[in-house]
Amino acid sequence: MKALILAHAASTLAMVGVILVIQLVHYPLFAGVGADGFATYEADHARRISWIVVPLMLIELATAIALVVHRPEAWPVWATWAGLILVGLIWAATAFASVPAHNTLSGGWDAAAHARLVSTNWIRTVAWIARGILVVWTLGRAIGDA
Repeated sequence: MKALILAHAASTLAMVGVILVIQLVHYPLFAGVGADGFATYEADHARRISWIVVPLMLIELATAIALVVHRPEAWPVWATWAGLILVGLIWAATAFASVPAHNTLSGGWDAAAHARLVSTNWIRTVAWIARGILVVWTLGRAIGDA
């Protein structure tokens, strides 16, 4: 159980850091790349960021499901379900907003697609921050119960 809780906390908190850097630093800088090299830049971004976010998101999803099934006694039922629902929201926003915007940008600079990417990514940013707060709170309960 400890390994499950720690893997869950680590993956979520790592993604909170990643999403904040992406939202506040990286995505805004897309606008300064220039049209000539943007398609290459976007392809490099997608390839490199995937090595970080895909494993973390998969671990977070798997552990969120596992924690619903094997909920620690110290955790309220609502907290485990809220965490899983937030993961679902993040995955939905990724699939239906972020990926389509990146697909458009993979063809070259598109100001409207970039604006959509930045604005809709706030859904994921806020959801991950909420997950981070929830994870820290539940982790505190788990530590207090140990």
